[in-house]
Amino acid sequence: MTKRHGYAVLSALVALVVALSAAIYVTVAADDGTPRTTLGDNRPHRDSHAAPASTGTWVGAWATAPVGGEPGTETAGLAGRSVRNVVHTSAGGTSARVTLSNLYGQSALTVSHASLALSLGDGSAAATAETMRRLTFNGAPGVVIPAGAQAVSDAVHLTLPHDTDVLITTYSPTPSGPVTYHPRARQISYVATGDRTEDTTGTPYTGRTPYWRYVTALDVLSNEATGTVVVFGDSITDGVTSTTGANHRWPDILSGRLRTALRNGRDLPRYSVVNEGISGNQVLADGLGRPAENQSGLARFGRDALDRPNVKVVVIDLGINDILRNPRLADPDRIVTGLRTLVRQAHAHGLKVIGATLMPFQGHHGYTPAREAVRQQVNARIRAGGVYDAVVDFDKTLRDPYDPRRLRPEYDSGDHLHPSDLGYRTMAEVFDLGTLKGAGQAEL
Repeated sequence: MTKRHGYAVLSALVALVVALSAAIYVTVAADDGTPRTTLGDNRPHRDSHAAPASTGTWVGAWATAPVGGEPGTETAGLAGRSVRNVVHTSAGGTSARVTLSNLYGQSALTVSHASLALSLGDGSAAATAETMRRLTFNGAPGVVIPAGAQAVSDAVHLTLPHDTDVLITTYSPTPSGPVTYHPRARQISYVATGDRTEDTTGTPYTGRTPYWRYVTALDVLSNEATGTVVVFGDSITDGVTSTTGANHRWPDILSGRLRTALRNGRDLPRYSVVNEGISGNQVLADGLGRPAENQSGLARFGRDALDRPNVKVVVIDLGINDILRNPRLADPDRIVTGLRTLVRQAHAHGLKVIGATLMPFQGHHGYTPAREAVRQQVNARIRAGGVYDAVVDFDKTLRDPYDPRRLRPEYDSGDHLHPSDLGYRTMAEVFDLGTLKGAGQAEL
């Protein structure tokens, strides 16, 4: 080989290495900042075997918090059945990926097949046939999720509109329990016998459930949203008394308000909104079990808020259950300290935090004058500006002007704690969309 020929070969090899390096860089940069979890070790994976390269930003289109292990599924789980979860998008996109959780399982969960499709829109389990997509995990049609872990699917190419129902279906062939679930979904989902993951008729789905099972997030590659707002709270955020299937939780309505304002030309950030409320959730105290069911806000904040894709703002409406459920912890100093801890963690990630005052609950079976005094003290500190970057005063908006310790009758669901549909709508309408702008303060 001549020296000149040797130089030519060397130059060609260098060019090949540069080209390959550029390709790898593009692949990584396209997903930069989007957390993905591979089976077993929870580290990000960057490749997508199902969706072609595309532009946009990964944001949360829908999410829910895992709450515990479903009663009655401790031994067999849902072996031999297909679970079709119905979820509702707050942002549209051109590709999608799904997170499945086995957080409360005591053994590995095998999901041999999974799918995603747009709902036919009639409230049933039927799918729009041409939108049915098989989900893969690192290129495989199934995944084994260890106890306590989660898995994120590869991205699939599918145009998902905002404000639409999506069907996420899993099939588990072997026993595994308990089933990780979110019990108060305010949405009917479905179950079928056998592997019906790619059925579009909905006919085999004769079982109905008020739970979301296994699935905890739907992310989309979006050109209409550039970030995610996480609403982090308790049953009032969860929408526990709102109309089932109507998407009348206050974060749902907030999402719609933001989209409408953007269409009308308002200068606002283009954000999706996801709901990470858990009924009964407290700032300070976990529920029972190991791992703890209904983990405290402090324990779950990293997973359910900070780790959401491209999160920009966290809205916190939490603290009333610390007053109602655990008298030993019903100390305004401890509650406010816990809330400030959440804010500091968010600030460390460059996030803005908007906080809500605690609404009245006289007439509820847990009401006492002493608990009311704690609520008033917590609210006074929130309003004083030493807890959050910005405040939405739900207490002032929904309380009865003739008896401020109570909800206004038209905003009361009837249990004197949770709002009615009108109350939830009023909460979303009083929220100042302008507070979504900007970053968090360095110090409060």
